[in-house]
Amino acid sequence: MTELFAKINGVEICYELFGDDYPIVLIQGFGARKEGFKCQVPALSEHFKVITFDNRGAGKSERVNESYTMETLANDIKELLNYLEIKKAHILGTSMGGIIAQQFALQHPDYVDKLILVNTVSGAPDNVGLELLKRNRLDQLELIKKDPEKAFWDNAHIWFYHKYRKELKANPMKKFFGIWSAEDEIRESTILMPTPRDIELQIEAMKGYNSLKRLHEIKSPVLLLAASHDKVCSKSNAEEMHKRILNSVFRVIEKAGHESPKTRALEINNIILNFLRN
Repeated sequence: MTELFAKINGVEICYELFGDDYPIVLIQGFGARKEGFKCQVPALSEHFKVITFDNRGAGKSERVNESYTMETLANDIKELLNYLEIKKAHILGTSMGGIIAQQFALQHPDYVDKLILVNTVSGAPDNVGLELLKRNRLDQLELIKKDPEKAFWDNAHIWFYHKYRKELKANPMKKFFGIWSAEDEIRESTILMPTPRDIELQIEAMKGYNSLKRLHEIKSPVLLLAASHDKVCSKSNAEEMHKRILNSVFRVIEKAGHESPKTRALEINNIILNFLRN
C-alpha cells in the first residue's frame, strides 16, 4: 500500500489506508511506527477501511522540535479524519496509543463509534518513572546502533511472555502467522529510529497525564484488552479502567506479554472483530 502524507496542524503526518467500508483508526505507542500493526491490518482490512499513521515525531511523520501534549496528539487524529472526510470511526490504541485514544474519546466524542484499548493504562508513571523510562529507551537506542541483535534479546523479557521468548530464541527465523519473526523485529528496530529529542518530547507529552477520574465520561462502547504477564501496562490498571467505564468489556489474554498483538494475533483479532460486529 502506498504511503500518503497530509499536513495536519502544521505537521506532515504519514498515513496508509487499507481495505474499504467503515473506518477504523489504529494508534501506535511510545516511539513506535505504524508498521507495528502488521498482524492486525490484514484481518481488519477484510471488513473495514483501516487507517494507520505515524504520530508526530515518529516513523515517517515530521520530527518536530517543539513540545506537544496528549491533547495535541488527539487533535492530530481529529484533523486527519477531517482531511479524509470521515465524520466517525472506530478507534483502537495500543500502549501509549491507548492513552491517546482515551484522550481522543474525551476530547472529540462525536468522532468515536467504538473504542478499543489494548495493553494500556489510564495515565503516565510519575516523573521518576518517566525519567527511568526515558533513560532506558535512550540506552536501548544507543545499543541498537551498535548491536541491534543484543538490544532485542536484552529487552525481550519486557515485551514477551517467557515461553514465547524461548520459542523466539530457539528459531529466530520462524515466521509467526506467516508475518513476522525475531529476525524481522531486530531488523525493523533499526529503521527510522526515534532520535533522543523525539523520545524527550513524547515523555514530556505524557507528564502528569491521567484520565482515570474522567473515564466515566466516555459513552462509546469500549473493549479493554490486557495481557496476563504485561510488564509495561499491568492488567490491574486495565481492570480499574473497566470499573470506571460503564459501557465496557474487559478481556485478559492469558500467558501473554506486552507484545500480545503480535504473539496472540489470531485470538486478539477475533476478539476485536466480534466486538466491532456485535
